[in-house]
Amino acid sequence: MWHDILVATALLLVVEGIIPFLNPAGFRKLLSMMSQMDDSALRFSGLTSMLLGVVLLYLIN
Repeated sequence: MWHDILVATALLLVVEGIIPFLNPAGFRKLLSMMSQMDDSALRFSGLTSMLLGVVLLYLIN
């Protein structure tokens, strides 16, 4: 189980590092736009991301 969690964490770091590596200026712009968003919009995007992840996990398994 711990092995799977570590593999998932490593893959998360790889995927999250792709955008700043390929387009650092765009990533900076994205972070700037996110800092201007209100808390409810950020919460909604986080919830949407989590739900999509759960659905994806369900479909894979």
